[in-house]
Amino acid sequence: MVDLALIFPGQGAQYVGMGKELYEGFPAAKVIYEKANDVLGLNIAKLCFEGPKEELTRTDICQPAILVSSVAALRSLESVLSSPISPAAVLGLSLGEYTALVCAGSLSFENAVSLVRKRGQFMEEASRQNPGTMASVIGLSVEETKKVCEETGAEVANLNCPGQVVISGAKEKVEAASELAKQRGAKRAIPLDVSGAFHSSLMQAAADRLRAEIDNIEIKAPKIKVVTNVSAKYELTPQEIKDNLVSQVKSSVLWEDSIRYLAGQGVRRFIEVGPGKVLSGLLRRIDPALEAYNVENPADIAAVKEVIS
Repeated sequence: MVDLALIFPGQGAQYVGMGKELYEGFPAAKVIYEKANDVLGLNIAKLCFEGPKEELTRTDICQPAILVSSVAALRSLESVLSSPISPAAVLGLSLGEYTALVCAGSLSFENAVSLVRKRGQFMEEASRQNPGTMASVIGLSVEETKKVCEETGAEVANLNCPGQVVISGAKEKVEAASELAKQRGAKRAIPLDVSGAFHSSLMQAAADRLRAEIDNIEIKAPKIKVVTNVSAKYELTPQEIKDNLVSQVKSSVLWEDSIRYLAGQGVRRFIEVGPGKVLSGLLRRIDPALEAYNVENPADIAAVKEVIS
């Protein structure tokens, strides 16, 4: 489907209860959760369905939990369709890029679940070694936000949509950048409830450890085009994918550019597969003419089935 792309959520999309209706309503979803339980050696299904919230929010838990819930939603949707989904491309926000690679047949589900658990652990440990934080700057241009970061030592982490740029770095640098951004005309600079300075150079230790893990797993050439966060372009070869997954931990997430790139290729419909509606909200702010749909419960699957068919 040349005008359709699948998009997958990242960290922050988790909530207690996610995936429970799918688990109860679709055998395909139940298989995914049970496989994940076996791979991880913990009851990730119970954590998704019942919490507690404090544990589900932990970086090393929420990353595999979101990936598992997203793949369960994808497999549930596929199970009701008469023919395979053939999107023009797939992409995911940060952690969601791993889900996109599973969807594209590049990364096995089992390897992806194991890898994102370790990714979360490495990011948490890097955060303890090099403490930092993040903030969302609202209402300032990308160019002005970049200038603010250059002057204060903060770094640009996520380019989400027009008027929303997430910055990252050491706490004092992010606070200085937030104040300067407001002086330069930002409407707000909102501190984020995160445990570290993700997508910044303070994650270098996590990137190094992730490299060692990624080099030991099989990554295949994707069967569906995958847009990477690092360059907002297609990634085509296994080595390119490996390099991008390592760089992604400490690099800016070019989400707005990625969506605009696909829109420029003629993609007009996007299906957000997995918990929450964060990406659909960003999509509407990037280009209100783009269509956004969600798949996170049985009612969504029935609606999207009609759209696709």
